[in-house]
Amino acid sequence: MIQDSAGRIMVRAAMAAPYLERDHEHELAQRWKDRRDQHALNQIVIAHMRLVISMAAKFRYFGLPVSDLIQEGHIGLLEAAARFDPEREVRFSTYATWWIRASMQDYILRNWSIVRGGTSSAQKALFFNLRRLRARLGTGTEALSNHVLYHQVATALGVSDEDVAIMDARLSAPDSSLNAPLADDGNGAERMDFLVSDAPLQDEVVGNVIDIERRSGWLKHALEALNERELRIIEERRLGDESATLEELGETLGISKERVRQIEVRALEKLKAALVKQNPEFLAA
Repeated sequence: MIQDSAGRIMVRAAMAAPYLERDHEHELAQRWKDRRDQHALNQIVIAHMRLVISMAAKFRYFGLPVSDLIQEGHIGLLEAAARFDPEREVRFSTYATWWIRASMQDYILRNWSIVRGGTSSAQKALFFNLRRLRARLGTGTEALSNHVLYHQVATALGVSDEDVAIMDARLSAPDSSLNAPLADDGNGAERMDFLVSDAPLQDEVVGNVIDIERRSGWLKHALEALNERELRIIEERRLGDESATLEELGETLGISKERVRQIEVRALEKLKAALVKQNPEFLAA
């Protein structure tokens, strides 16, 4: 299971560690919680490393190094020790099992494929249980179609049939590079050549961002040419998410809506003049 000598030594040490009686375990957990007694924490962790090794063996079929799984499980074990409350009268192994399993599963999901999967709790359950459920449901029923099996698995895990089919396809085939050639001779088109995107090219996106920032700077500088009332009318009429009416602004400013219109026209002329002064090329537009 573990090839390197350091791994074998660790396994032997974990298996040789004594089991903790309930009262002794409670005492150690209380010492760690109340006084942050590092020696007490070490005793708890060492006594439960066999649990980590046992759980790592259950995940070995995902093709990842068992030593790495043990390391991830050890992290989960430490997390459990940091959060454990001895006053709840629950054995530490019962509490730690969830944290160890969660740590190993997260590691598998991060490293099993370059394509991220199992991002939701339902997808995670599907990833780790699909093969087991499919094998169990298919025992003695070889005539069952994939459609029927997918539906039964989906019902058992509370996901859609489509999610089961997609996950089954992912688990049944390795990752494929987008740069892999479609032809065996390696001289033809690549898979990426058939991916079409309607999104603008990156240089266009960057160019648009730069243009927007430049124009925003021009406008901000040109607005400095307006007086307070002109600026308010332009902001309310032209720059807000919802344009105020002439009548609404007239009531707010205590003037007629016709006067508001005149001030707006004059402010727009002043803005244009300020923009042309900054950028004479606007005259040609």
